Amino acid sequence: MAGMDETRPFIPVSIAVLTVSDTRTLADDRSGDTLTARIDEAGHRLAARAIVPDDIAQIAAQVRAWTLDAAIDVVITTGGTGFTGRDVTPEAVEPLFEKRMDGFSAVFHRISYDKIGTSTIQSRATAGLANSTFIFVLPGSPGACCDAWDGILKQQLDYRHMPCNFIEIMPRLDEHLKRR
Repeated sequence: MAGMDETRPFIPVSIAVLTVSDTRTLADDRSGDTLTARIDEAGHRLAARAIVPDDIAQIAAQVRAWTLDAAIDVVITTGGTGFTGRDVTPEAVEPLFEKRMDGFSAVFHRISYDKIGTSTIQSRATAGLANSTFIFVLPGSPGACCDAWDGILKQQLDYRHMPCNFIEIMPRLDEHLKRR
């Protein structure tokens, strides 16, 4: 049964937040602010924060750089997951994945459906693993960021969450590199 094991210690991780937008700045980035506030409230560390335009090369370069930084455990992007011509975040990030996390999208859409109904199909939220770093690609609305954090990430990024969580498997993410 899912729940919290309070006998286990909380283990903070370092999280980078990338907002993908042609129009946002740090002064008006409500989705980035929503995520950074939740990261802080949960007791994790904000490792980095940036805004890049809706450009495949720039998005991919920033996410790749963060996955290569040993000080960053998780990358969360917000924005660019829709169907308009400028929405290219999944196209930029998915080629970086070594492993896809299909369950993230399924659970995100289930949570979203309960709030916005069939409009959830207009999001291409996705997640995966690259260079032993978890990557979550979220829509650009503050509501969607809340849904993803409150409904999924808060629990999965908490070592106390049972029966399993991402924190307990982090030491084994690169075990394939240690085998001879």
